[in-house]
Amino acid sequence: MTPSLGALLHAFLVDELPLQKGFRPASTRAYRDGLRLFLTFVAADRSCRLTQLTPEDMTAERVQRFLLHLEQERHNHRRTRNHRLAILRTFFDFLARRCPERLAAAQRVAAIAVKRTPPAETHFLEREEVARLFRRLPSDGPFALRDRALLLLLYNTGARVQEIADLRVAHLDLQGQPGVRLHGKGDKWRSCPLWTQTAQLLRDMLQTRRPQPSAMMPVFVSRGERALTRFGIYKIVRRHTRHLDVRRPATGRHISPHVFRHTAAVHLLEAGVDVNVIRAWLGHVRLDTTNRYAEITTRTKLAALQLCEPDATPTDSPRRNAVWRDDQALLSWLASL
Repeated sequence: MTPSLGALLHAFLVDELPLQKGFRPASTRAYRDGLRLFLTFVAADRSCRLTQLTPEDMTAERVQRFLLHLEQERHNHRRTRNHRLAILRTFFDFLARRCPERLAAAQRVAAIAVKRTPPAETHFLEREEVARLFRRLPSDGPFALRDRALLLLLYNTGARVQEIADLRVAHLDLQGQPGVRLHGKGDKWRSCPLWTQTAQLLRDMLQTRRPQPSAMMPVFVSRGERALTRFGIYKIVRRHTRHLDVRRPATGRHISPHVFRHTAAVHLLEAGVDVNVIRAWLGHVRLDTTNRYAEITTRTKLAALQLCEPDATPTDSPRRNAVWRDDQALLSWLASL
């Protein structure tokens, strides 16, 4: 007997995504919202109620019309359209495994092309802007210490906003060599070292909490001692960075918590940190994701240009070989290219 569409959707969102694939709650909600849009479209296309939909109504033709609807009527960007398509591909693949008679439809959905889009522009703060931001942070008030610690932790670790919202006291190690464990995408954990000043701010902030927080209490809380949400963290960042928008009219973008993630990556790159270390630092699965930061900093390009600049000044002194010319392993690698 073919399961009902409702039972399949419940199994997909409650079991398949969080338990089988290890999706975080925020990712599961994104898939839920995408499916809700698609189901609403299909119900309107069939002129029926949502409760009357069946697995047989899930067709590749309706997926194609839905994607056109997103672009032409909802005016979604191609990146949004592609994200919705990725959601539907995953769902149709699940549908085909539960209902083999839907395999042909799943194969046709998998064959729908992803539209090419230019890479999203990456915004980050210059070092001078970061310094100005921390100079202007308030030093008095009930949340002055919390906000300073929050912003410094974002910059120090390059953490995603959800990783900060999920952070618990037990995930901090503020003794000896301080560090923090972050729970990221794909249910993966990673460790990041902390600057001494970041660890000191976190210690001071936790010591002011009454009563003293237990190990599983959230690190950053609101006035009601509840864990800050993604939206709450976004509001704090916006409140303290609004003055920087005036100096950044060309971007047309507000500074969000994710800008601190980009900023940490670019500044690590400028400091000469190996890209593989940055990949592990940020929790990227693929190196390609990290490599894009090498394309967005003019300072790094200028430094590379200066290293390659020929010496146009005439001189009688013998030219000293570059250090790399004495590295036999590197010379062998170059010869193999």
